[in-house]
Amino acid sequence: MRLIFSLITAFLISTTYAQQTETVDFERIYAMLDFDFAKSSVTGKMEIKFTMKANADFVYLDAKNIAKYEALLNGKIVPTHTDEGRIIFTQSFEKGKTYNLMLNYTAQPNKALYFVNNGGFQQIWTQGQGKYTSNWLPSIDDMNDKIEFDLSIVAYPGQEVIANGVLKEKEEVDDKFIWHYEMSEPMSSYLVAVVLGDYRKQSRRSDSGVPIDLYYYPEDSLKVMTTYKYSDDIFDFLEEEIGVPYPWPVYKQVPVKDFLYAGMENTTATIFSDAYMVDRSGFTDRNYVNVNAHELAHQWFGDYVTETSGTHHWLQEGFATYYALLAEAEVLGDEVYAWKLFQSAMQLKAMTDKGNGESLLNPKASSLTFYEKGAWALHMLRKQIGDEAFKTAVKNYLNTHKFSNVETEDFLAEARAASGQDLQEFEQNWLQAADFRYEEAIATLQDFQVIQRYKRTVDLRKLSYGQKSQKLFDLLALPDKYSGPEAIYQLADVSPAAAGRIYERAFYTNNPWVRQAIAQTVTKVPAAMKTNYERLLNDDSYITRELAFMNLWTSFPSERHKYLDKMKGVQGFSNHNVEILWLALAISTLDYEEAYIRDHFFRLTRYTGNRYSFETREQAFTKLYQLQLFEPKSLKNLVEACFHHNWRFAQTCRQILDEVVKNADYRRELKKLDISDEKEKQLLAEKLT
Repeated sequence: MRLIFSLITAFLISTTYAQQTETVDFERIYAMLDFDFAKSSVTGKMEIKFTMKANADFVYLDAKNIAKYEALLNGKIVPTHTDEGRIIFTQSFEKGKTYNLMLNYTAQPNKALYFVNNGGFQQIWTQGQGKYTSNWLPSIDDMNDKIEFDLSIVAYPGQEVIANGVLKEKEEVDDKFIWHYEMSEPMSSYLVAVVLGDYRKQSRRSDSGVPIDLYYYPEDSLKVMTTYKYSDDIFDFLEEEIGVPYPWPVYKQVPVKDFLYAGMENTTATIFSDAYMVDRSGFTDRNYVNVNAHELAHQWFGDYVTETSGTHHWLQEGFATYYALLAEAEVLGDEVYAWKLFQSAMQLKAMTDKGNGESLLNPKASSLTFYEKGAWALHMLRKQIGDEAFKTAVKNYLNTHKFSNVETEDFLAEARAASGQDLQEFEQNWLQAADFRYEEAIATLQDFQVIQRYKRTVDLRKLSYGQKSQKLFDLLALPDKYSGPEAIYQLADVSPAAAGRIYERAFYTNNPWVRQAIAQTVTKVPAAMKTNYERLLNDDSYITRELAFMNLWTSFPSERHKYLDKMKGVQGFSNHNVEILWLALAISTLDYEEAYIRDHFFRLTRYTGNRYSFETREQAFTKLYQLQLFEPKSLKNLVEACFHHNWRFAQTCRQILDEVVKNADYRRELKKLDISDEKEKQLLAEKLT
């Protein structure tokens, strides 16, 4: 009988999980957190305050990967058990009553909390994306339950700690410090964030007085000015454009190693990939401006007001994408706004043409739909109702639903009220319809000269070289980031000798994107072009320099030593792209620094280790495979990398391993490897079978 009762109870609990937000209001979670890098675990002491909206026989917290736990409810032991990734507390809970739960726990998360070796220094960071915070912090995955999270984090001297909210105190206890952070307003649990690492920071203030803390690694001090070049301008612009003051007391931006995405808009603390920490040469190809603006816009659209479900995901990503475009236009020029909309329109058109168009209200839609089609919907709405009504609608939408959850209708209601239009046709065409209305969209960009000029340039593709050569020549006189490269791409089927006059002009444009187009398309460098081509090795673009280096080394074997000497010591991006190419070419060049060949080889091998970013490691693995120079250490690193938390990198490593095992010599070396990790052992056994 007891077994039957237990089964019935379990069934009733499982069928009511999804309804807890209607039963319980979690108001505040305080957590003292101590991270163990060696064990990849976290120990927490939590105080949870909640009030019952209705009578209930249990409440729960989402909590995955819990190794141990103990709980007290209002000072008394409460029956507690785990089930389906939750900690369940069982007793009679009364409507209207407030409870205080004390929970001590230890968790060993397999996602959402990452322990990273950053060049010999320990780095810890979180990524709650959607509903994963409960992997390391018992909380509520449902984003409709907004909670005030206050965190205290234990750290060693020399470790900088960043978390949501305001740092209230840094308390010294024995040989450690406890960093006490406090939030004053509620947020969804997926936006909780913690970072520990070796950082310095530059502090600024917005025009409205909001403190802005910009973090960086000590070795990246010279990249701060370039990376965060427009941070203040973007912040001030978005406050003015949105019309609602930044809704939090502080804002922080923190780069981390091996991040899963470009950035994440944790409340008051954006975490972003350290690949965006760049110097002047890196800024041309990979700058932080768009990511910076996108994640900051989320502080309003996603953090301040949060979707109720995936059906309304565009209210977060579409808005953040749109306002990032506006911010880029403010700091980089209107052409960027028009060009990026134009590019995304072509992508969305291609989806539609293939019959793969998606409604913005489809909860399973692609990122392209949520982000880019969402931005287009806002662009089209603003065109339809005008600037004043659009801004009024956005402002009222945010103020009406602050610190709460929203659906598409909440925004449309404000847009209808501000404009006096029913917007039924807009809703049907831009939110509900799967197809993208390309012609209608593109018509709104016709006034932008950059689009007119580019379309005229594309139209030249159908003409013979003789018919269009003068037009291509004239295009290169313009400081155009888009039409100029297109002019160079149209020379792909023309011999460099025949197009010599155009290339000559292209080399002297000082347009980095035109010059990069040459490096991308002219891979076999003719002797007549050699002197001009060599100047590309000095460009403020690491992509151009890498391509030009490779192409010159290949095209002129007798001058390889000269090019190696020229590029020696150039690192490139933070992923060492130029340096790794240099090492591979130095090893491959006859009679070049023969006394240092082993040193070059060991440097290349060292870059496969986990102290380096996954981008660096991926390049090193690729070069070693191309050179067929794997040895036991790099092979062991390759197997380990197959389980990296960045799944794209892990997938690439598995593909390289698939090729490596085809080599008999490498198979013998792989069989000899001393590997202790059981997952790695199993993978290797499968590959060697």
